Amino acid sequence: MSDAGAGMPAAEDYLPIAEHGLIGDLRTVALVGTDSRIDWFCAPRFDSPSIFGSLLDARKGGHWTISPMCEQASGQQFYFPETNILITRMLTEDGIVEIQDFMPLVREHDPDHRQQLVRRVVGVRGRLRMQMRIAPRLDYGRAPHRTDVLPAGVRFRGDSLTVSVDSDVPLRADGDDAYGQFLVGQGQSMVFVLHTADTSDDADTTGTTGGADGADPVAPPDGDAVDALFNATAAFWHRWLHQCTYTGRWREMVHRSALTLKLLTHEPTGAIVAAPTLGLPEKLGGERNWDYRYVWIRDAAFSLYALLRLGFTDEAQGFIKWLTACLRRTDGNEYGPLRVLYSIDGRARLPEHVLDHFEGYRGSRPVRVGNDATDQLQLDIYGELIDSIYLFNKYSVGISHDSWMDLCFITDWLLDNWDRPDEGIWETRAGRQNHTYSRLMCWVAVERMTRMARQRGLPGDLVRWDLARDRIYREIIEHGWNEDAGTFVQRLDGRPRPPGAEGAGQPEQSGRPRPVVDAALLLMPMVKFLSPADPRYRSTMDAIEEQLVMDSLVYRYDPTMSPDGLAGAEGTFSICSFWWVEALTRSGQIEKARLALEKTFTYANHLGLYAEQIGVTGEHLGNFPQAFTHLALISAAFNLDRALH
Repeated sequence: MSDAGAGMPAAEDYLPIAEHGLIGDLRTVALVGTDSRIDWFCAPRFDSPSIFGSLLDARKGGHWTISPMCEQASGQQFYFPETNILITRMLTEDGIVEIQDFMPLVREHDPDHRQQLVRRVVGVRGRLRMQMRIAPRLDYGRAPHRTDVLPAGVRFRGDSLTVSVDSDVPLRADGDDAYGQFLVGQGQSMVFVLHTADTSDDADTTGTTGGADGADPVAPPDGDAVDALFNATAAFWHRWLHQCTYTGRWREMVHRSALTLKLLTHEPTGAIVAAPTLGLPEKLGGERNWDYRYVWIRDAAFSLYALLRLGFTDEAQGFIKWLTACLRRTDGNEYGPLRVLYSIDGRARLPEHVLDHFEGYRGSRPVRVGNDATDQLQLDIYGELIDSIYLFNKYSVGISHDSWMDLCFITDWLLDNWDRPDEGIWETRAGRQNHTYSRLMCWVAVERMTRMARQRGLPGDLVRWDLARDRIYREIIEHGWNEDAGTFVQRLDGRPRPPGAEGAGQPEQSGRPRPVVDAALLLMPMVKFLSPADPRYRSTMDAIEEQLVMDSLVYRYDPTMSPDGLAGAEGTFSICSFWWVEALTRSGQIEKARLALEKTFTYANHLGLYAEQIGVTGEHLGNFPQAFTHLALISAAFNLDRALH
C-alpha cells in the first residue's frame, strides 16, 4: 500500500467496492478483494468489532494479504460452482496460483460448529514465490495486541480477543504483524487457518469462536483435514441450493442472489442482516455512511418473501422465530410496538457513534457504528412485516396462536397511529412528514390482517379493521394523488411548497412546478393496492421514468426537490432499479422490462453481487452486498420469467 500522506488517501490504497467477493459461515462474513486481500472481517458476529478493517482505513484498519512477489498480470475471482467458496486466481509471467477462501460449514444448525477462516494457496502452473502478511487490528483498530510467533503459526492476543493462525509456512513477527514467504509449484498447496477466541476475563471459552483450544496453533494444518473441510463445505452449499425451485432464464443470477441472502443470515438466531459492512459511502467523500449490520424489519420481511418464493422454508421459519421474540407487547410508546431495526439478538437500542480515528473509505467520513434510525418512526414497516407473515402463513406452516395475538396487538396500535407523520422508508433526517408510501403500507397491514382472519377463521375486530382499511385507502387516493400533475406523489397533498418554504424553488415543467415523486410508489400494484393497468398508476410510472430513471437505473427520490436533512447527492438505488423492472412487467411492458433487467445485470460486479447504490459511471456505492437489492432481483426475475411464459 502506498503512503498517501496527511491529505486524501490515495485511490490505489482502496480497491473499488465492487472488486470484492464474500465468504461466510452464517455467523459473520469476510470480504476478499480481487488482489486477495481480506480487508473486512468482524468476528464472531456480523456486528462484532472489526479484526480486518482496511476497507475503511488503509493504514489503521488491518488486513490479510497473500500475493505473488513477482509482477502480477491480473487477478480474477469466481465462486466454486453453486457454493460460497471463493477462488482468487493470480496470473503472472512466472505462473498461475489460486487462493481458495472459505469458512467451513458441515451441516445446518451444527451444535459443534467452530468458526474458522481457511485460505489455501494452490499452484496451478509454474513455480511462484509468494508472500503473506497478516495484520489484525482489533476493535476497529483501537485495541493493542501482543504478537507471538509459535512453531506452527502465530497468535495475536488482545485483552478481549485472541486471533491465531495455523500455518505450514514459517512466519516471523514484523511489529504488530506476522509475515512469511514461501514457494508454491504446480500441484502444491500451502494452508492458513484463522481462529478467534474470546479471551476476556468473563469469557465462556466454549461455542463457535474456537474456544481456548482453538486459540493456540499447535500443529501445521493437516492437508487431508482441509480437503475434507473444503468438500464438506461445498456439499453443504450444494444441498442448500438444490432446494431452490427457480429454474427460469436467469437461474445463475437468482442462485447467486439466494446464496448471498443465505450468507447474510445469522443461523443461530434466524436474523437476516441488511448488509455485512458499515461506513461505505453513498457518495465518495460524503457523509451518508451508515452501519447496516443489523436487522431492518423492512429488509428482513422482503427477504422472507424472496426466500419463500424460491422454496427456502427453513430460513423463513428461522426468521419468524427471531421475529416472534421481538413481537412483545408494549404500551405503544412513541415508536410503536416495533422498532425500525434490531441487533442480531433483538436489542432495540443501537446508539450511533463515530470512529474518529478511521479516515473512511477513500476519505469518506464520518465512519458511523450503530444506527440512530432505531429512534425513528417508520410506519411502513408494519405493512411490510404483516405482508411477509401473510405469505408465510399462506405458503409455509402458518403462524402460531401467540404470534397471531401479537399481530392483533400491533394492529390495534396501528389503527390509532397510522395517520401520524413519520420519517418514512428512506429514513430521512429532515423531520417527520406525511409519506404516501407509509400510508400505503399501513393499508397493506390492515388488509392482510383481514385476509388472514377470514382465511383461517382467526379472531379479530373485522368491522373496525375493514373501516380503517377503507379510510386509509381513500386518504391515499384523495391526498396522495396530485391531480394537476397526474401522479401519486411522495407526500400527502404533495403539491410543491409555496415560495419561501423549505424545499421551494423546484424546477418547473410547462410553467408548473414538478411533483415530488418517489420510486417506492412503484410497489402499488405489487401489494395489490392498484391494478398495474390503472391509468393513475401508469401515469405515475411515466412521472417516475421522467424524473428518476436513468437508463435502467433508478433514483429513489430527488433530494434537491425533497430535502432529506443530509448534504450531498447519492447514486441510483439498486433495489429501485429492480422494482422498475417488476413495474414494467406487471404493467404489460414485457420487452421493455426484459431489456431493463438485462441492462441492470450489467451493473453487477464480476461475481453477480450488488452494493446498495450504483453511481453515474457504474461504480458501486454504499454498503456491500445489500440484501434489499438481491431480494428485489429475485422477485423481478421470477415475475418477468413467469410473464414471458
